[in-house]
Parts: sequence; C-alpha cells; structure tokens
Amino acid sequence: MSNSVVNPQITDSVTQANVQVVGTAPATAIAALCQVSSHAISLALQNAVSQQQAMNIIGNATVASAVAQILAVGGRS
Repeated sequence: MSNSVVNPQITDSVTQANVQVVGTAPATAIAALCQVSSHAISLALQNAVSQQQAMNIIGNATVASAVAQILAVGGRS
C-alpha cells in the first residue's frame, strides 16, 4: 500500500457533507411521517364520505319503494 496523503480539504468536504446528511435526517423523517399521516387521514375521510353517499342512495331507493307500495295499496280500495 502506498503512503499517499489525502488533501485535508477533501476530507473536510466529505465530513461536512456527512454531517449535513445526518443533521437533516430527523427533519426529513418527520416530514415524511406528516405526509403519510395526512394521506391516511384524507383517505379515511374520503371513504367516510363515499359510505355516506352510498347510504343516502340506499335510503332514497327505500323511500321510493315504500311510497310506491303505499300508493299501490291506496289505489286498491
């Protein structure tokens, strides 16, 4: 192996880059967590709205069927 000396500016640059990556990792992780949580909550709310709309459609169909049956019985007497 050769006895080569690495330029101190290079080692300092690499060290600073590593420190920056390690320093910003927690903030990046929290940002990703916030985005994932927000997405999950928005999907849950979207599913709730979809379920409510489906139940309203079923309710309207039920009322229409009941009214049709009432009107049919009323016409027989």
